[in-house]
Amino acid sequence: MNGPSATPLKFLSVVIPARDEEGCIAATVEHLHVELRLQNIPHEIVVIDDGSKDRTWEILQKLSQRIPEIKPFKNEGEHGFGRAVQLGLEHYQGNAVVIMMADESDDCRDVTRYWQKLGEGFDCVFGSRFMKGGGVIDYPRIKLILNRLANLFIRVLFGFKLNDTTNAFKAYRREVIDGCRPFLSPHFNLTVELPLKAIVRGYSWTVVPITWRNRKAGEAKFKIKEMGSRYLFICLYVWLEKHFSRGDYIKDPLEKN
Repeated sequence: MNGPSATPLKFLSVVIPARDEEGCIAATVEHLHVELRLQNIPHEIVVIDDGSKDRTWEILQKLSQRIPEIKPFKNEGEHGFGRAVQLGLEHYQGNAVVIMMADESDDCRDVTRYWQKLGEGFDCVFGSRFMKGGGVIDYPRIKLILNRLANLFIRVLFGFKLNDTTNAFKAYRREVIDGCRPFLSPHFNLTVELPLKAIVRGYSWTVVPITWRNRKAGEAKFKIKEMGSRYLFICLYVWLEKHFSRGDYIKDPLEKN
């Protein structure tokens, strides 16, 4: 982890991709908005409807009329978790952004902690469910085993101590997002591409414990059998950048955030 910078932050964006989340999207964004308002954090909540066939878009439209901080967008192009997040990253206005799931699996109080850590000067804040103080609730056993194996592989490949790289719930300063473009991952492998690029390119980062709980409504969109080769591809792509790009993409140490 590199030392933090000192540029103050003024406005937080939270990007939430959503597909067929009518059973939980209202609770997710309302609870998040209440938490950020109580903590006096200026914010917007950018929700991307990624081709929902249920009432997700209708619910978002009604919420945005009542809560102006909610900014819904429709992904009219090809669908996929990564594509939806990238669309959100094209529209967000903050000088920091948190990527969060739509199913209430992430704790909105952890968003506040991310903001505070970014405010200390770190470029990135990564949450870990598998460190002291963190935890998981109702994690399917097979997914848990595969998760730990995948994260062990990434730790060995890159030689760092972050043990929850595959978790989507992370926070970045705007400079990191701009410095990691273009993004290659159209699916859940974006959750690995972003932190790995940030680390390899020299941005400062820290890790905080977070809590994850299994969704209460709707169906999980993550499909294990579809993601193995995609995760491997992006890991090897960033590994090749780290070892063979001759530092072409590393953050300028003299750059001021």
